[in-house]
Amino acid sequence: MVLTVFTWRYGGREVYLYGSYNGWGDRTVMNLVNGSAMAFSAAIDLPPGYHQYKFLVDGTWQVDEEQLRVIDENGVINNLIFVEEPSVNAQRLPPEAVRSTLDLDSIRDMQLEASSSGVLPNGRILQLPEDRTDASRHRLFVHLSSFKAHDLMPYSGEAIALDTEVAVKQAFHIMYQQGLPVMPLWDAQNSRISGMLTASDFILILLELHQFRALLTDEELEMHTISSWKNDKLQYQRDVAGAFLPLQRRELIQVGPDDSLTDVALTILRNEISSVPVIYSPEDGFCPQLLHIACLAGILRHICWHFRHSLEYLPLLQQSICNLPVGTWTREFGWANNRTLLTLHPSSSLGCALNLLIRARISSIPIVNDNGVLINIYSRSDITSLANGNVYAHIQPDQTMLSQVLNEAGHDRYRVCTRFASLYTVMEVLSDPGVRRIFVIDGITRRIEGIITLRDVFNLILS
Repeated sequence: MVLTVFTWRYGGREVYLYGSYNGWGDRTVMNLVNGSAMAFSAAIDLPPGYHQYKFLVDGTWQVDEEQLRVIDENGVINNLIFVEEPSVNAQRLPPEAVRSTLDLDSIRDMQLEASSSGVLPNGRILQLPEDRTDASRHRLFVHLSSFKAHDLMPYSGEAIALDTEVAVKQAFHIMYQQGLPVMPLWDAQNSRISGMLTASDFILILLELHQFRALLTDEELEMHTISSWKNDKLQYQRDVAGAFLPLQRRELIQVGPDDSLTDVALTILRNEISSVPVIYSPEDGFCPQLLHIACLAGILRHICWHFRHSLEYLPLLQQSICNLPVGTWTREFGWANNRTLLTLHPSSSLGCALNLLIRARISSIPIVNDNGVLINIYSRSDITSLANGNVYAHIQPDQTMLSQVLNEAGHDRYRVCTRFASLYTVMEVLSDPGVRRIFVIDGITRRIEGIITLRDVFNLILS
């Protein structure tokens, strides 16, 4: 037997080690390394040979992405370790007995590269075969197509709508108090849901207010209604060069209670919206009924709930995010795409942040220090906090630093993970209705490496 040390370096509250050496039966408790807040270790006597192992971190299965990994006959990714006999210094190839479960040629290449450099190659993995990836996507597509929008509705609750004649100031104050980034609008004159009021509307209002503040009296500010804002919005909107472009009114985007969850998700994705009202329209011509506001987080929560105990059927969800074409990353990490990871400093102006959110068509901006360390975020929904106390009517965006509004908004308002987190782990975090994105950071330096949003996840699983 050879005493073998296993290490998990990426944090957690409770970390356990499982392995093929005991038939994946008994777990081994891993303890924090002295002087570290992130690293856990455990030592086990193992017979010489190859052994597969895995970590259970806070109830979620994990693998160490910087160690050798293999895919077993069930499509599950595990770490692999070769335990040498005390008298043997050179690594050997795995015996023929394991040829059916391991990609022998890939392991040989990795071992040769490791022996020449002294360390295991970073980021190398026996990638999930394309047919298994497609099979995971197909299972998710079929599952979502078999459930309806009404399956997202809670057993009890209410859907709130704003009257279009409510003053803008009051409307955004309600959104702030309710913690809602979007609310449906009720047209009482025509007895129908006529549109949606979003945080983006508030940003545009704030930018226009800053431009034309001298032309508006305090009374006009108090009485400016949602309907008048929506009508004004149709007349012009700035493009990235500052010119005015005419906008065309578009019909309300909605779904019915019997639409499949696949259709609901695709409706949100294709129309580049954050949520969609579920409206029941009686055949007898009676007033349409607002039943629910469907969002991607609700659909993701549905997926996680149904598959949390059967992830072996969805090997795609067990892949690490750094090995998947998902999210927006810095150049050093992740998949290359046509998007740039945009960041700002605390000394940047609020006006710069607001214009960037609108022009880049993004929902949040990481706030970093000079070393690229994530210290906070500013998102579209944060703008509604300016409705509290009528701050928006007096603030000067170009003369207000982000550090000022961030202090007022509070800290610790975002969720993070490392690039070694599994897709399912990220999905569980994003299934929280209050979380629309997760920031990928280095577990030690906290430098930002990427962002994964709800939209990114659904573009991956429904592509």
